[in-house]
Amino acid sequence: MTTVHTRTCHICEANCGLLVELDGRRVVSIKGDPDDVLSRGHICPKATAIADIETDPDRLRMPMRRVGRDWVPVSWEEAFADIGARYADIKAQGFEGALYIGNPTAHNYSLGMAFPGLKKALGTPNVFSASTVDQIPQQLVQMWMYGHNALWPIPDIDRTHFLLLIGANPFASNGSTWTVPGVRERVKALQARGGRLFVVDPRCTETAEAADQHLFIRPGTDAAFLAALLLALDEAGLVAPGRLAAMLDGFDAALAALRRFDIPTLSAFCGIAEADIRALAAELGAGMPAVVHGRIGVSVAEFGTLNHWLIQLLNIATGNLDREGGAMFSTPAIDLVAGSGPGNRGRYRSRVSGHPELLGEFPVVALTEEITTPGAGQVKALVVVAGNPVLSCPDGGALDAALETLDLLVAVDMYVTETSRHAHYILPPCGPLSKDHYPLALGPIAVRNFAKYSPALLPVPEGEKTDWEIVTELSRALAQARGLAPANPVPPRVLLDGMLKRGGLSLEALEAAPHGIDLGPLAPGRLPGRLREGVIRCAPAECLADLDRFAAALAVPAQGLLLIGRRHIRSNNSWLHNSRRLLKGPERCTLMIHPDDARDRGIADGTRVRVTSAAGSVEVPAEVTEAIMPGTVSLPHGYGHGRDGVRLSVARQRPGASINDLTRRDRFDPLSGNAALNGTPVNVVLAA
Repeated sequence: MTTVHTRTCHICEANCGLLVELDGRRVVSIKGDPDDVLSRGHICPKATAIADIETDPDRLRMPMRRVGRDWVPVSWEEAFADIGARYADIKAQGFEGALYIGNPTAHNYSLGMAFPGLKKALGTPNVFSASTVDQIPQQLVQMWMYGHNALWPIPDIDRTHFLLLIGANPFASNGSTWTVPGVRERVKALQARGGRLFVVDPRCTETAEAADQHLFIRPGTDAAFLAALLLALDEAGLVAPGRLAAMLDGFDAALAALRRFDIPTLSAFCGIAEADIRALAAELGAGMPAVVHGRIGVSVAEFGTLNHWLIQLLNIATGNLDREGGAMFSTPAIDLVAGSGPGNRGRYRSRVSGHPELLGEFPVVALTEEITTPGAGQVKALVVVAGNPVLSCPDGGALDAALETLDLLVAVDMYVTETSRHAHYILPPCGPLSKDHYPLALGPIAVRNFAKYSPALLPVPEGEKTDWEIVTELSRALAQARGLAPANPVPPRVLLDGMLKRGGLSLEALEAAPHGIDLGPLAPGRLPGRLREGVIRCAPAECLADLDRFAAALAVPAQGLLLIGRRHIRSNNSWLHNSRRLLKGPERCTLMIHPDDARDRGIADGTRVRVTSAAGSVEVPAEVTEAIMPGTVSLPHGYGHGRDGVRLSVARQRPGASINDLTRRDRFDPLSGNAALNGTPVNVVLAA
């Protein structure tokens, strides 16, 4: 007899409600839950991959130790004991350890609760994560302007009249730093009530295809466009912060600093006509509810921090911050802002290049050099949790080679991946349906206030462990081997219940509401109450100083082809490429190239091309299309499964090539340390 259970999809940020039909441990079907308070029945193809992960024969079920190029199963006790002893020896010799945290941890509340203990047991400043190839510039700007890195302005798509997206493709990502399930239907509703969607992107994305207007922009020039938009508002007399004016600190100084630039120069640099910029400014400043939102395309750029600062200034200048239909702040069931510090930057620096710490991390552009540069404090041990930095981080080929030199690499991972193939130990967590779920990190950035708890649907099989248990026991082993007192962690459910009760709910209440509890729409007037200092710091000194670097860049426009990444609705970084359900369909790892650029190089649609940068070369099929602007080429993220030793039988059928074999470690935003993955100069020729 089959049973049907409610569940929240943990794959991406949309947090869609699911109905999972089970026959024992077998998944019969996965469908959208029409009664889910947030997603209202929406589901995307990624949710069906949960069944593939659960039953995947390539998924590891017990700890594995690498012996040469072979993998040998070992007991948990043996693995933890040997890892602890090896790590203690490395530290005793004067070398260092490091920790890399992958982005699936943002979808796993209990695993996140285990990291403080692991960091303490490792006793190292060398903490890295996927944040610095993703959204850290946005968090830095929030910390500087609003007083806390986790105070996220959320586009109120359900009530806005004008939505400007730059470097964002929510039709493929389902949001991203914006939990917004069913965004396609929400856009249709926006347009049905007379509103408009405007997209600025170097590619005519899936979202741009549905937009009322799309403009191409040269990769990496977003700051020029955003600054020009602010200047156009200023010149037209449309700057009107409204009720925000009383809480603004330095707003006039920020505008004054930007007036050193002129709109014609900025327009020429970004490739968007001055007339289009002024027309767009007129729409933004018309007084109707409007919102500007930028995502990964503006984050993974050399001016990522400036980009997000300018986006916030635009929403402030038009009076659309903290306004219904604008950029709003949530009232989450668990408030991650109250009672926590605002974040830090620059308390200490990385050993080799002196990168400043930000939110307790170093940028991943520093990881390879910390492993390969000799001397006291050299990284000789690395723990990777739920991450695949070889495919996720810039100059992946160099990092790939560096991992092979480590004395100890431990991967908490379900698979033998491009990264974990170098590990001395792989510690695999149980399948996804044996873990519970609460949107601790993603609930506060949802388009509507809600709370929902999903219990584990299946018991943990004998001999397997959850991620939280693995990291907790690993922390204990590392601490004991180093002669430290091991922590006594509180079970995640207990911590979660306490956090919910502080907000007026409880785990018991959520378990009695399997479709979630609707806590209402986002409310205006959250400021100045949410601001740590009661004011918005509009002119961070670091941003003003960085305008000099930006001015210098304006004088040297990029030449040749520039590479950008892209997403697909049937993919999620590298970790869903072993799903048969998602792999089917046309080849997706192609190089999008404009017909004019293809013609100049003798490239036809479907021919194999060689793409070369200062970091390396890859070969892929060409996809000749007018959906990409001239002078720009695009590769998807997360491929490159053809490396020796990777044990992903489905993914290896279509291995593709890694875009991060082309991106460079020396291109990054110096304010945030975020890798500048977009706008990489490349050369494209027919493959031999």
